[in-house]
Amino acid sequence: MYAVIKTGGKQYRVAAGEKIKVEQIAADVGQEIVIDQVLAVGNGAELKVGAPLVSGASVKATVVAHGKHDKVRIFKLRRRKHYAKSQGHRQQFTELQINTIAA
Repeated sequence: MYAVIKTGGKQYRVAAGEKIKVEQIAADVGQEIVIDQVLAVGNGAELKVGAPLVSGASVKATVVAHGKHDKVRIFKLRRRKHYAKSQGHRQQFTELQINTIAA
């Protein structure tokens, strides 16, 4: 059984037992959270798609860790104009362990 969930402005295909990294969620490590923005639920050949959400469906997950992704380097250069700008960014994430999918 799998589900397509929406969190942090992105969509993820998840199944029970998986670990995923999502945009940072304000929750403590070890805390169980419920994601109720479920866009689709599938089980084998059967697929239930919401309009836009599947009513009554939810995904329970446990917060495993918080962290930062690898640094993304941003470099801007204007040739012959004596302009060079360098920046870096590390996006924060929350790692989730998917426990159950209720449809």
